[in-house]
Amino acid sequence: MMRLKKLYELLFNLYGPQNWWPVDEEYHRKKGTDKREEVIIGAVLTQNTSWKNVERALENLKREGEFSLSFIREVNMEELKRLIKPSGFYNQKAERLKDIAHFLNPTHRVKTIQREELLKVRGIGKETADAILLYAGDRLNFVIDKYTQRFVGRFLRIRGNYEDLKSFFEESLPRDLYIYKEFHALIDEHGKRYCRSTPLCGECPIKDICLSASPSF
Repeated sequence: MMRLKKLYELLFNLYGPQNWWPVDEEYHRKKGTDKREEVIIGAVLTQNTSWKNVERALENLKREGEFSLSFIREVNMEELKRLIKPSGFYNQKAERLKDIAHFLNPTHRVKTIQREELLKVRGIGKETADAILLYAGDRLNFVIDKYTQRFVGRFLRIRGNYEDLKSFFEESLPRDLYIYKEFHALIDEHGKRYCRSTPLCGECPIKDICLSASPSF
């Protein structure tokens, strides 16, 4: 769909590359750990919270533990809860981290595991699974979150459930990992700046092509 590709290009020109998922390359190089595991841990921690809170939990893990799935598997549950407490819902998330750490052992399973299998892991919903597959596994699975739902609803007047919107993106975009990763991150950036739950349409730099604001697009 040309409109969707055009929106990607506009957002990219507006904000530039987001280089998402952010990982601490220097840490993993020094420690000899797998940066994919940072993505997997972060994907669980970001459930129902802001990324700022996730960053605080990640820093605890880096500073007081080891940033790896092997550490998650081995650490005492109460200690894990303490370390990830800033991310909220830490009791649930500690259990989910333990489960996904055992499930993705060894880590390279993320390259071949089926989405349906990943969704059977306790606490791993569609958004978390797709984030893990896309950003840790380099798999062509577009991630649909609240920002994406809001964005396409306003800019393209397209609504649907998770699978409907996932199919829409995957059928409309080139089969390109870079575009998948960047577009999801760019939509989130735009959502945080302008396309909020109460939108800042008057300030939005691309409001002229939003169907909710301009029927001529």
